Amino acid sequence: MSFSTLGLSDKVLAAVEASGYTTPTPIQEQAIPHVLARRDVLGIAQTGTGKTAAFVLPMMTMLENGRARARMPRTLILEPTRELAAQVEESFTRYSIKQKLNVALIIGGVSFDEQDAKLTRGVDVLIATPGRLLDHFERGRLLMSGVELLVIDEADRMLDMGFIPDIERICKLVPFTRQTLFFTATMPPEIQRITEQFLHNPVRVEVSKPASTVDNITQRLVKTGREPHDKRDTLRSLIRAAEGLTNGIIFCNRKREVALLHKSLARHGFSAVALHGDMDQSARTAALDAFRKNEVTLLVASDVAARGLDIPAVSHVFNFDVPHHADDYVHRIGRTGRAGRLGTAITIVAPSEQKGITAIESLIGKSIEWMGEPPRSSSSSDEPTESSDARPARSGARPPRSRGGRSRNGRGSESRPEGRAPEARPEVHAEQRPESRQPAAQPAAPVARLDDVRQRRDRPAPAAPAPAAADDFDGSHLPAFLLRPVRIKA
Repeated sequence: MSFSTLGLSDKVLAAVEASGYTTPTPIQEQAIPHVLARRDVLGIAQTGTGKTAAFVLPMMTMLENGRARARMPRTLILEPTRELAAQVEESFTRYSIKQKLNVALIIGGVSFDEQDAKLTRGVDVLIATPGRLLDHFERGRLLMSGVELLVIDEADRMLDMGFIPDIERICKLVPFTRQTLFFTATMPPEIQRITEQFLHNPVRVEVSKPASTVDNITQRLVKTGREPHDKRDTLRSLIRAAEGLTNGIIFCNRKREVALLHKSLARHGFSAVALHGDMDQSARTAALDAFRKNEVTLLVASDVAARGLDIPAVSHVFNFDVPHHADDYVHRIGRTGRAGRLGTAITIVAPSEQKGITAIESLIGKSIEWMGEPPRSSSSSDEPTESSDARPARSGARPPRSRGGRSRNGRGSESRPEGRAPEARPEVHAEQRPESRQPAAQPAAPVARLDDVRQRRDRPAPAAPAPAAADDFDGSHLPAFLLRPVRIKA
């Protein structure tokens, strides 16, 4: 099937042909006719399958008729991150060569005045992140009563970032009669509830089961040590030994780890840039541009780069940390193997991250192969078990370490003077143990003589001390404020 059979306009078809695309992807083939028919669409597809063009191309066909009004956008596209919003704007720029569409990008990190000037001129397509969109609305600079088409992209990422309350509010601000397009890669229960609430009789377009990975990505696991430097050593070895590495993305769980790893790689001579949410917008844009233009080889990033970024030539993805949520693994490795290309995804696994790998394999429905020797199971771990701690220490063996941890002098919580060896505890065999655990007998008390008893009995009791006289009272036990004279009125 070709794009000409999907019902797109001649101008859009010419732009698609000029971009070099001839055959639509499955999600485009199934979704575009329903969008042009003004139906609500629920699109479920794994990342890298062309979901952006599935709503950009029919929107351009529908926007050929009509004109925009000041502060009243005709269509609204919501994206979870600034990078994804900028990427959608690039798609409109690429495909609207022969059309005059006013497109506005409303994201954080950019001046309000510049964005307000675009809204004042009127826009056909408004691409925004939820927070900055609501900021403009609350300032009275934006009216959403003219929105004809609402697109919610990467909805599961919206859920992870806490944008669902904002999405619910925005859906109530746009007209009830609008057309809604909803795209996601996974379907958590919260996303299912949103679709049932705000989509009206939607057409479900599902080209792959939720949370699945593409077959052209080679997935591998690599074990490493417990210490942080072990992971960095393992990563450098993997990068040097990787076959066919043209460029790669390295994912970390924390922003601080992104910065530390980037400095470490640069110190060892690797060409790398960093990308995380605490960077300002100009630095984030510069890092992505340098990576896209192959000016650097490695991009060290947090999960801000895990969703929807279209960098077709990424050959490798390295998971420096096993993701906290299994769904994030699907999105991370989806940065490679895009548009039918081959890709490689390698995950570095520390002993404490075994549970995360189990959750990932359960989600994707298959096991991931280990590179080299897989880690031993917990039953054969080097850590002592509770039963082994209870055994008496053998002759010549190290004494078990105290559970109280190490003190400042490097020993356990019960420290010994230096130079003094621990006292040996003799082993007690079964035949040497006492049969009963009665307390040891106390020494007998001396027997009192009869004459002493009689003298103590006949001795008169000591007299009670006489009460102190009023003149003897010094008040030394009272606080000073109680000893001050009080004037009494007559």
